[in-house]
Amino acid sequence: MIQLAKKQDELKVVNDQIGAPTGAELIADVTALCLYQITQYKNSAHNLSGTYHLTPTGETSWHGFAQFIIAELAGMGVEFRANFENIVPISTSEFPLPAKRPANSLLETKIICRTFNLKLPQWQFHAQRLLKELFSQQAI
Repeated sequence: MIQLAKKQDELKVVNDQIGAPTGAELIADVTALCLYQITQYKNSAHNLSGTYHLTPTGETSWHGFAQFIIAELAGMGVEFRANFENIVPISTSEFPLPAKRPANSLLETKIICRTFNLKLPQWQFHAQRLLKELFSQQAI
């Protein structure tokens, strides 16, 4: 998205697919915390095994995510040809792909939160953090 926004005056991004952008950092942190808790409760660890869904809280479309990225980086001084207003929402049918994508890919996180006493951050938290790290390393 960043490279496209630097090269093009306008971006067309799907607006009818909803999800919660989930970074590797959140997955690693929560996994480590859960494993730590399991080791502390060895007698009941078998009750904690299973499959858990993990995503941050909140939701956005791909279009909303693209606007967020461009707005955050523009606020940090990154220059783009396509600005926030030139990120145009389109439907999935206007952007055909070989594989069908779900309209809603949100995951239910109540079980992992209740089991491990977690309060998950909004998706913007780790996204902002990642953009700041990338920008400070001049990788963009």
